[in-house]
Amino acid sequence: MYDLIIVGAGILGATHAYHAAQRGLKVLLLEKDNHPVSSTVRNFGQIVPSGMAGRWFEYGRRTLELYRQWQAETDLSLRQNGSIYVASDDDEWQLANELFDRRRAENYPCELLTATQTLAKYPTLRPDYIRGALWFPDEMSAEPDQFIHRFIDFIVRKHGVTYRPNAAVVDCLSNYGGAIVTLAGGERLSASRVLICGGYEFRLLYPDVFANSGLVVSKLQMLQTVPMPAVSLPGNILTGLTIRRYESFTECPSFASIQTPPHLAELKKWGVHILFKQATDGSIIIGDSHEYASAARIDDLGYDTKDALNHLMLTEARRIVQFPVDHIARTWAGYYAQTASADRANEIFEHDVDDYIRIVTGIGGKGMSSGAGYAEASLGAWMG
Repeated sequence: MYDLIIVGAGILGATHAYHAAQRGLKVLLLEKDNHPVSSTVRNFGQIVPSGMAGRWFEYGRRTLELYRQWQAETDLSLRQNGSIYVASDDDEWQLANELFDRRRAENYPCELLTATQTLAKYPTLRPDYIRGALWFPDEMSAEPDQFIHRFIDFIVRKHGVTYRPNAAVVDCLSNYGGAIVTLAGGERLSASRVLICGGYEFRLLYPDVFANSGLVVSKLQMLQTVPMPAVSLPGNILTGLTIRRYESFTECPSFASIQTPPHLAELKKWGVHILFKQATDGSIIIGDSHEYASAARIDDLGYDTKDALNHLMLTEARRIVQFPVDHIARTWAGYYAQTASADRANEIFEHDVDDYIRIVTGIGGKGMSSGAGYAEASLGAWMG
């Protein structure tokens, strides 16, 4: 008998498990696959609270505190190497200045850089792209293919969480003051409460709930170069298209009045914003694009990647940096669930099946940056 069973060992499930263990609960974390293979490992590994808005920015600040604490205890591949938003025109530069004013008022460390200062820090950028930049020195990056595996090992070794991979849950029902989880194969496990953090996997449990949830799934195309040891890209590089897209900038006073230049129209159509993140082996992740489908129509997104979209992204990347972005080693599509709500207070799906079973998913692209802080608050609100 467990105090809490968590279904899904991605960033939301694993960080909820940590916070539950900190409360002294007996926790079982279940993962249907050999190890997490979905949203948590298919991203950039950029930890950028600066791009979040509202409560998600505050959760992001707390997430940074937790990450620093955990990294001091064990190597999770986390590095405090900062984030930079590079503005390419006057509109983007105006938004960068406005976000700088806001974040400085919130005592969140940041610095405006001139074009000359930006180029000195990142000499591989093209000088004619840079109007100026906004730098956040406290932000972090991680290796997405390593972080969650190391974190699960950490919460098992040091915090007493029980972890079972290859444990697909096929049923979950309340049972007189608790709940019973049934695994594929018939094994039953009982707990006082069950938390379901299944990401975009909506078909195994409560299909009717998810069909009516309003959740959508986003498909993102990403690319990774061969190792480039001669290229140095410290931290997270976010560009003008990101300034035009991220939540924190959309809340700036000038956002409503900015125009989309003709050369960015096709990129905007596909939800493209160009990010760069260098891995520890010297390779560089480049992306990404966004296509959407409802939770009930995930298959419409397909399993392939579109060469035309990759070409579109690499063409824009060549306009930004001077290193050979076409030396691509691999490409992939990532998927994540998110709500369709325009209300940022509700930008996650939280649903109580009953007093003992709760579903939390649909955090979208905020998981790495804000998930750990959110999980702390979420668990506290649910368990009191």
